[in-house]
Amino acid sequence: MATVELRFSALPEHVRTARLVAAAVARRAGVDEAVLDEVRLAVGEACSRAVGLHQSVGIAAPVTVTLTEEEKQFSIEVGDEAPHAPHHPGDVPSAVDEAEAEEDEMGLAVISGLVDDVQVRTGEDGGHIKMTWPTTPPAVVLS
Repeated sequence: MATVELRFSALPEHVRTARLVAAAVARRAGVDEAVLDEVRLAVGEACSRAVGLHQSVGIAAPVTVTLTEEEKQFSIEVGDEAPHAPHHPGDVPSAVDEAEAEEDEMGLAVISGLVDDVQVRTGEDGGHIKMTWPTTPPAVVLS
């Protein structure tokens, strides 16, 4: 199992770098060329979401991106350290909270539309979005 970890300051200008690294590592891992645009878009969306969450609560910690190549699959996990407070029935969210929640849900919907295998975990210590794609084994050349 080969792993690459990328950590970057929660600034929008670093999202492009994360997308480029993700596409390069996905290509090397054997993700189908036709899917690489989806990998780039999904990673960009997940990283933008993490950057936005960090900036909205003033967290200076970096966003983490872990790219893992396994035997028949390639996964990318984007982690943030922003607290995701549980919502309780009867809570009355402010207009700002509602707008942020709607934007967050839209981002997750975009990611789910791009990636078949998505897992989202959130809690008071942060959140993680794990996206997985199948890989094709390298062709064997006989001479």
